[in-house]
Amino acid sequence: MKAKNKPIIQEKSSEKVAKFLEKNGLHKKDFAEMIGVTLSYVYNLIDNSIPFSTRGTTLERIATVMEIEPENFEEYKIPQEPIIIDEFVEYLKERMKDKKISVVNFLKSFPRKKRLEIVDILRGSLPIPIDYKELTMIAQVLDLDSDEIYNMWEKRVKQVLETNGMNIYANAALVNAMFDCAKKYVHLNS
Repeated sequence: MKAKNKPIIQEKSSEKVAKFLEKNGLHKKDFAEMIGVTLSYVYNLIDNSIPFSTRGTTLERIATVMEIEPENFEEYKIPQEPIIIDEFVEYLKERMKDKKISVVNFLKSFPRKKRLEIVDILRGSLPIPIDYKELTMIAQVLDLDSDEIYNMWEKRVKQVLETNGMNIYANAALVNAMFDCAKKYVHLNS
């Protein structure tokens, strides 16, 4: 008796999203805010009232929240512009895995207006914030200690200074004085 080969049926993108929302008990309104679209747009995507998005940014945001690769959506086309691979973002993702925090639960730890920005950081379109208080807010969710937060922030500030034309080595005395002052301000020991 020969086994028949069953045809592989690709699950529709709208079905993937609907199942994800149901499995995670995530309200469509929360999901809409996390991916930067309207509530009616999410309803229409799931109900197949409109074709599933082909916009790269939207698909990457959906994939980030669902913790899958955007290529899992047949509508996704690999973008031509480079994606930022930020060592700090990768570190945050590793911490999330270590602490067994899903992206959805991580996002729910932030004010609603902040969630879309966090999704964009996680998907690689934004670097970690240079604002120390914002970085601290992210770090608190992951239980990072103050030394880890400060070190991330210092490297990020140096990155910004260099990107904007400052030779941090030629200006080492100024840069070191600035960071010594910053360490005292955030109550770290030198």
